[in-house]
Amino acid sequence: MPTLGERIRKLRKQQKMTLETLAGTELTKGMLSLIENNKANPSMESLNYIAEQLNVDVTELLEEVSSLELQEVLEKAELLFNKKNDDLADEYEQLIKLVEPYVPKLTQGYEAARLLEMYSKCLYHTNKNNWEPLINHAATMYEQMNLTAKRGDIGIFRSARRFIVHDYKGALSILLAERAELETNPLWTDPLSRLDYDYLEATMYFAIGEYDKAIIVMENAIEYSKKNKTFYRIDDLYRLAAAHAMMNENEEKKDNYLQKLNAYSEFADDKESRVFTYFANIHYLNSYKHLYEEADALFKTFIEKEQVSKLFSPFFKLEKGKILYGLGQFEEAIEKFEEVVIPEILHHPIDLSIFYEKDAYVALCYFELNQQEKAIEAAAKAVENINPMPHTPYKGFIQDTYEKVKI
Repeated sequence: MPTLGERIRKLRKQQKMTLETLAGTELTKGMLSLIENNKANPSMESLNYIAEQLNVDVTELLEEVSSLELQEVLEKAELLFNKKNDDLADEYEQLIKLVEPYVPKLTQGYEAARLLEMYSKCLYHTNKNNWEPLINHAATMYEQMNLTAKRGDIGIFRSARRFIVHDYKGALSILLAERAELETNPLWTDPLSRLDYDYLEATMYFAIGEYDKAIIVMENAIEYSKKNKTFYRIDDLYRLAAAHAMMNENEEKKDNYLQKLNAYSEFADDKESRVFTYFANIHYLNSYKHLYEEADALFKTFIEKEQVSKLFSPFFKLEKGKILYGLGQFEEAIEKFEEVVIPEILHHPIDLSIFYEKDAYVALCYFELNQQEKAIEAAAKAVENINPMPHTPYKGFIQDTYEKVKI
């Protein structure tokens, strides 16, 4: 923690004041230098004079952590915390090291609450202890300041903890409880926070196979977004709607939502949304229509136009493997499927089910190559993975494949 002298020197330099200017008529330049170097303690009268010269409250100098200092720490912490998953190195550890000295003094104010929130989340993500009391304290501080949207973010985090260990019902239960508590507060009117909860509630209903409830929440969220003229989460909602239309083989709805998503990607210059439309159409041709030559043509068009991000790369490798299988290139398909690794950040059962199809396709390749033992082994692996998942066309395909190859 900076000393009194260090705080005075820092404020002086920030205001581009010389020692002589700050000393003014009440102090000597030499005395001020001693104070800044912690070799002399100012009297209360001198301290009030220094604060007046610096145009700050004297408490700003006496506090162990000034509000200005916390703001600077917060800016650095936000940069570390908001790094994209693709680019993360040791940012969480850096943030912990940055914030840790200040933790005992984070008792009030937005900066303190936000720093506690990020610090506790980083402790959690790096498998360290004692994060939960800290995030609970941050939630209480947000409540006291009526920052309901920030309080809502912590509720989402609490739910997500259960989701990433595949306790989907537990995650939904927590999310609904957090939402119910937020809705008792008339100040919870932030449309962005509400859309976060709508989107996550819909995805969790899909995760546990309660599709009717998921559709109601999803469609209401889309209407709410249009009514409030906000594009926040609209891309995620369109993806969700397109995925559901695919699973129901409703090509008209699938095309409608993907067209809207494509229009959004052009309007917002959102490459990720544009790439998703390619993936969804290739995936539909492969997994639902089994039109592998058409899928291959679209895949080649996509590769010519776009660069695949780290997140989407496994998805496209999976679809390329299906195309090779459909074109009768079974050995090449197996090699391509072996390159597919499920991204660590994927936890939704429908996303996982799409990847569990991989072993079913490997089984079909071995089946065509008259290697039944390997075919059964791959199909059995796919069945084992898919069994805990809700019923989807992917689950049906895997089960049908196992029945086919074991004959």
